[in-house]
Amino acid sequence: MGENGFTEKQEALVKESWEILKQDIPKYSLHFFSQILEIAPAAKGLFSFLRDSDEVPHNNPKLKAHAVKVFKMTCETAIQLREKGKVVVADTTLQYLGSIHLKSGVIDPHFEVVKEALLRTLKEGLGEKYNEEVEGAWSQAYDHLALAIKTEMKQEDQS
Repeated sequence: MGENGFTEKQEALVKESWEILKQDIPKYSLHFFSQILEIAPAAKGLFSFLRDSDEVPHNNPKLKAHAVKVFKMTCETAIQLREKGKVVVADTTLQYLGSIHLKSGVIDPHFEVVKEALLRTLKEGLGEKYNEEVEGAWSQAYDHLALAIKTEMKQEDQS
């Protein structure tokens, strides 16, 4: 167990649930972004692929890629937390994520919106397998990742 208390079981739960969602990326990407807009309609302006459309576009490769990236990076974060006790994202990746989120006008509360949408998508995809443990594991991993990106954004903003 790492010092931040991320257990093997939590890591396994995150990996297993991501495997389930991976089986229908188009469906869950769509669900994920529909949830984001349901929670925060104004977030539409933050995504190039949502801006000019009245609804969440089906089969949009950029939308799918962004959704997959959020889930995948959160899953990778869970593995790192278990193995190393901290988030290990390459500096270049973090700088890129920091600057792109900053340029898009993303602010701290937006990360909470995405987290809520992520959990709702998991709940949808996992059905009966969704429980507090699954939610806790994903939440913990996501919070660590979001913090790393937010910290990078603050540095970008100051430079």
